Amino acid sequence: MSAASCLRSEDQFLCSICLDVFTDPVTTPCGHNFCKNCINEHWNSNDQYLCPLCTNVFKTRPELHINTFISEMVSHSSEQQAAEPGEVPCDVCTGTKLKARKSCLVCLTSYCETHLEPHLTALSLKRHQLMDPVENLEDRMCMKHDKPLELFCKTDQTCVCMLCTYSDHKTHDVVPLKEEYEGKKAELGKTEAEIQEMIQKRRLKIEEIKHTVDLSEEAADREKAEGVQVFTALMQSVERSLNELIETIEEKQRTTEKQAEDFIKELEQEISELKKRSSEVKKLSHSEDHLHLLQNFPSLKAAPPTKDWTEVSVRPPSYEGTVVRAVAQLEETLSKQMKKLFEVELKRVQQYAVDVTLDPDTAHPKLILSDDGKQVHCGDVKKNLPDNPERFSNCSSVLGKQSFSSGRFYFEVQVKEKTEWDLGVARESINRKGLITLSPQYGYWTICLRNGNEYKACNIPSVYLSLKSQPQKVGVFVDYEEGLVSFYDVDAAALIYSFTGCSFTEKLYPYFSPCNNDDGINSAPLIICPVNQTV
Repeated sequence: MSAASCLRSEDQFLCSICLDVFTDPVTTPCGHNFCKNCINEHWNSNDQYLCPLCTNVFKTRPELHINTFISEMVSHSSEQQAAEPGEVPCDVCTGTKLKARKSCLVCLTSYCETHLEPHLTALSLKRHQLMDPVENLEDRMCMKHDKPLELFCKTDQTCVCMLCTYSDHKTHDVVPLKEEYEGKKAELGKTEAEIQEMIQKRRLKIEEIKHTVDLSEEAADREKAEGVQVFTALMQSVERSLNELIETIEEKQRTTEKQAEDFIKELEQEISELKKRSSEVKKLSHSEDHLHLLQNFPSLKAAPPTKDWTEVSVRPPSYEGTVVRAVAQLEETLSKQMKKLFEVELKRVQQYAVDVTLDPDTAHPKLILSDDGKQVHCGDVKKNLPDNPERFSNCSSVLGKQSFSSGRFYFEVQVKEKTEWDLGVARESINRKGLITLSPQYGYWTICLRNGNEYKACNIPSVYLSLKSQPQKVGVFVDYEEGLVSFYDVDAAALIYSFTGCSFTEKLYPYFSPCNNDDGINSAPLIICPVNQTV
């Protein structure tokens, strides 16, 4: 059935009076159909009962009968939805454009359910290729030959028509659209699977990040709780020490005041006695009774017995050293608390212990490494070794084999019986030839011992360190992302020094220098020790 016949089919459902889809369709005796209300109003307004289409005149007003076939067809058509904005409309509908159900790639026309029926029933139209409705079907025509784009040129990766294969694409690899469609569809399936896998990986990464945040929050809560506990104890200790200091000072003051009060009371008592004697003497001296004066003179001549106050004094108490002693005692308490904290901190960083071995390819020719790569000391003879780029040529230094570019790591080195040494980490691009300068500016984060008792953090300028005891074993901890390098006295569980705010962008290697032998005085080796987490 042609498109024109489809159009005529739709016109059969329109009333010729109101030109709209039938409402209660009825049939006249002459066989024409109208809306029941339309034909009745037409006959009510005219003197004759004639058919508006064929002008056939009826002598009497005809009896009208409902056309059940048209009613059912109109009802079925009304069930179809009108095309909404953004939806593909039927190209055949003349009145209200119904929503298209399919598009024909041969007819280049979109059909609603009613107008699609011929493509589903007519044998010649069944061979047409139908697809879900699409707009701009003309884009599926070859612009050069005005023919359907039904082939695919694999050479130029473009859609072509049949005539294109005889001209511009004559020698090209051309296949039917369906064949290429199946191939590309399979590729899209694979791409979709890859995308879904990428989505899944990213979802897992989100869960990993959320889990990390949760762990960080838990760690932060624990740290805050511990911090509150520690500082509360410290504040209580400070407050207790302050109260004891104040009580000591006030006790001394009370003792002084009590002594003064006793002296004053005794003096006032003597003054009272003296005043009484003075009154008696004065009264006797004014007496005109010769006998009375002479009889009482011996007892009043001498002053009443009193204390010799010449050497008596109230000495203010000495407060010198009171505050100092209190602070010293507090410092001792704080030191004990600090030692406990460092013990806890050391246990934490020891959890990041890594296995470090020395790299012989980086060792200065005078250095002697143990077979297991755990010990190094400086010999007297410079070995004949290849001067490869990794090797230190002037300084008696060596790097660890292991490198680190993220996370945290920790290792311990025995420095017992040595008078000089350098320890720390270094970045991969450090200068290893000639003289080197140990400082962060040159890629070294290290501490060192010189002259047997002089400890320094290697920087420009050097930072001299005051240590309570000489470390026998040094722990080195690095937090790459945090930019932190810390050194610990393992046995004393004390922090030696920390480089903070570092910016790491390269691999980091453990760095060791046993320094020169110094005629055997500094012959003891540096020993990488297994980490014992039972501090």
